[in-house]
Amino acid sequence: MNTTALIVIDVQESFRQREAWNRIDTPDIDERIARLVDHARAAGQDVIWVLHAEPGSGGEFDPELGHVRLLPGLKPEPGEPTVTKTSHNAFTTTNLAQQLVERGTREVVITGIRTEQCCETTARVASDLGYEVRFVLDATATDPLPLWDGSGELTAAQVKERTAAALHGRFAEVVTIEQVLSS
Repeated sequence: MNTTALIVIDVQESFRQREAWNRIDTPDIDERIARLVDHARAAGQDVIWVLHAEPGSGGEFDPELGHVRLLPGLKPEPGEPTVTKTSHNAFTTTNLAQQLVERGTREVVITGIRTEQCCETTARVASDLGYEVRFVLDATATDPLPLWDGSGELTAAQVKERTAAALHGRFAEVVTIEQVLSS
């Protein structure tokens, strides 16, 4: 029994509908994720898809508008669950924890869109729940982040470096796509 699950977070059309998509650091996130998905499937690992929804919001994440769907080229195979969340992390408002327990998962590999938001938050919760966590930094995407005091912004690269520094050795092992593919 394989005990690793690849968790693909929010790699969805909703983000491409936002103006911020023009500043995303990895517009090829779907291709990066597809490489990891192919690897996980070939290794007999579970793949779990996560979508973010904000029902009734009237925005890009409102399911009624039709953008709460995976980016083109990404598609779950039979037996690969898709959970829809309404919070930043993938656990609080879904049955992800139950899915992982039922599969005997001990390690999660985190990928997806917004590095510092939904991906980082999911990694922290997964660690707190006792999972070994690998955070695939170059298989996450983000855009520049305004500073709290309005004095400027962090570049996407700075956001990723901050996330990597906060997670590595505390909540996760931060890795690259190539490291995952070679393991």
